[in-house]
Parts: sequence; C-alpha cells; structure tokens
Amino acid sequence: MLRSMPKLWNETIETHRAAVRVATMDTTAALVAEYGLASVSMSQIAEKTGIGRATLYKYFPDVDAILLAWHERQVSAHLDHLAAVRDHAAGSASQRLEAVLAAYAQISQRHPDNELAAMLHRGAHIAHAEQHLRDFVTELIADGARAAELRDDVAPAELAAYCLHALTAAGSLRSQAAIRRLVAVTLAGLRPITPISPAEPSG
Repeated sequence: MLRSMPKLWNETIETHRAAVRVATMDTTAALVAEYGLASVSMSQIAEKTGIGRATLYKYFPDVDAILLAWHERQVSAHLDHLAAVRDHAAGSASQRLEAVLAAYAQISQRHPDNELAAMLHRGAHIAHAEQHLRDFVTELIADGARAAELRDDVAPAELAAYCLHALTAAGSLRSQAAIRRLVAVTLAGLRPITPISPAEPSG
C-alpha cells in the first residue's frame, strides 16, 4: 500500500514551486522591460531564472502566459493596496475617496499605455479586476452621497466610471503636482451642486 507524502514534505514542494513561479514572473517582466516583448524567449527566461527549459515549460507554456500571470499578480496587489488605503485613511467618506483616487492615479502614472500593456489587458482577469474596482469606488461614492458630502443627483456607479476614466489620464502625466491637480479636478465633479438663489428684485 502506498503511503502519502508527509505534510511537511508537501508544503516544502509547494513552497519551492511558488518560489520558482515568482522568480520566473519577475525575471520575465525585467527582461521584457529591458529588451522589449518581441525579443524575449523561453530560453532566455530559463537561463536568467536558473532553471532548465524543460522545467520552465512545466510551469508556463510560453512567454505570454508568464506575463499574464505576472500581471494578474500585479493587479491583485494594486487592489489590495487600494483597499488598505481606504481602510487606513482618516476622515470623512469624501476624504477616504480622495485618498483612494490619489492612490489609483499614482498606479496609473506608473503604468502608461504601451505594447506590453495592450497585450496584458486582453487577459480575462482584467474584466474581473475592473468590475471589482468599479464596485469598490461606487461604494465609496455612495457613502459620500449618503453623508451629503458628494452629489446624489447622479448614480454612484456612473460617477465611479467617470472618476476611473478621468484618472487614466495620469498615465501621460510626469509630475506629482499634475497628479494632484487631476485628482482635484476629478473630485470637483463629485461635489454637491449648490442651488443658485434667484436674484432679489431691486428697489
């Protein structure tokens, strides 16, 4: 009768496999950043990672698959970071939203559109992440509207879409001052509209 592997042994194997995946993803991303997407091969990745090609193919079928796995990990980390910003931001609902939008703008600035971004954004994980982000920002806006800090004449989901689209412009900005202005202008569109009082008739 075959005996199962000891638990510690299994955990060690899984830890090793996870480490190989991480090293492979990080190495591939670095190579693509240095040489360009079309210039990176599985042989280069295996050599730089310090594993055999046959071993590499056990983990990933091609370079695109490695990059998509790397990007999925990056996206997940970004969402976790935004959640941490929300949870640790002090102040009102609108101030928490401002902190999250500023953090999102910073992420957008660090990841401008290019050939690699175009390829990565075809991944199925992107649709799920974008929906999660929209829901996340929608909830913050709804909190602000309930507190009368943000406008309530437009649906929170619509305002969330407006914010996220507006902040993608951060990818073309180069200064922190420009990022702050973009966030400020975006937030200005969320403020409650103050009714204009009719002018009193003269004398």
